Amino acid sequence: MNPNGALRTHVDEEGRLVLPPDLVAGYGLRPGASVCIDPIENGLNLRRPVTHLAKVYVEPTNQCNLACRTCVRNTWDEPMGQMTDATFGRIVEDLRAFSPPTVFFGGFGEPLSHPHIADMVAGAKGLGAQVELITNGTLLSEDLSRRLIAAGLDILWVSLDGAKPESYADVRLGAALPQVLTNVAGFRAARQPAYRPTPEIGIAFVAMKRNIADLPDVLRLGSRLGATRYQVTNILPYTADMRAETLYAAALNDLTYLPSRWVPRLDLPKIDVSQVTRESLYRAMRSGRNISFAGQNLGRVNDRCPFIESGATAIGWDGSLSPCLPLLHNHVSYLDDLNRFGERFSRRHAVGSIIERDLSDLWTDPEYVAFRERVQVFDFSPCTFCGGCEMAEGNEEDCFGNAFPTCGGCLWAQGVIRCP
Repeated sequence: MNPNGALRTHVDEEGRLVLPPDLVAGYGLRPGASVCIDPIENGLNLRRPVTHLAKVYVEPTNQCNLACRTCVRNTWDEPMGQMTDATFGRIVEDLRAFSPPTVFFGGFGEPLSHPHIADMVAGAKGLGAQVELITNGTLLSEDLSRRLIAAGLDILWVSLDGAKPESYADVRLGAALPQVLTNVAGFRAARQPAYRPTPEIGIAFVAMKRNIADLPDVLRLGSRLGATRYQVTNILPYTADMRAETLYAAALNDLTYLPSRWVPRLDLPKIDVSQVTRESLYRAMRSGRNISFAGQNLGRVNDRCPFIESGATAIGWDGSLSPCLPLLHNHVSYLDDLNRFGERFSRRHAVGSIIERDLSDLWTDPEYVAFRERVQVFDFSPCTFCGGCEMAEGNEEDCFGNAFPTCGGCLWAQGVIRCP
């Protein structure tokens, strides 16, 4: 490996590319695996085979101690509950059949409200897995911080949607920013001193019109808390009134983000973003060209499911297994800030239950494998920038003839909504 991380390999006498064993194992490139390769300028983009399980989202509970404006619970009528010890034990046992994937504790509830969350972290870490967890930070007591650290947690993600007490409380209803910051500071202090102490601390920020001005200050707060990772996502409106908060109406239809073969290209270098350049850069971004920065094309984020591409699956609190977080629960949402689509109902899709079938059996189920292959190709109708029709009001079918579940209206697949 050279200093910039590139691996050097060779082509054998029969014209086959020989990959290093660690790379083969890390990406699940087993003999017979089917992979997608995207030709890119001056290279090839080798995508992970859909047969490789690399990340498991585990939802300890879908209950929460807050009532945030951004939450899916504002519009759903789903049963509430907590994962039982027996169900989680089944997950741990089933994961032994795989090379240890990343285990991420999250979903649509507050993981720290589960009474055995530290034991769950320890159980996942005992597999040799990378273990991450996301929290609103309100329940992160000194005792729980010590237990999570002792359990081997690798990354603690904290949701911070405001940098001032009033703007934070305006989104995170029922929470107080000073207490959350005190809790996270206590977590940081409880870690063992090291050059790069663990667990790492990450900050997750949901961007909307009412709080986007706070983003620079949130980054500064993160620095004070010792954060080493940051992720910004857009809001997905689950209620009609939250449509006015979106920041991506133009981005869904912008030529900037379309594949470069469709529109004129504009290649930009690394360049200072300053008082001198910002107006010109803004006008260039709005010029109707497809944009690349230092060779990285913005259009490449379209029609790419982050869950399929990362080799992920999701397990709900009740043991049901779904292809992604958005399909864990029935929910209502809105695709844009206009009335083109109106209310969109997404029906949950459970491949099966790990209580009834082994995870290995579910992961290799032919219908589930075929679904992942279909999503990787992403031959769905373009609901996110289409003029709108009745089929865009749900995920049951689309105008290309795809049957449930369809993904053309998924904002995760367009790079608009992101999860850690």
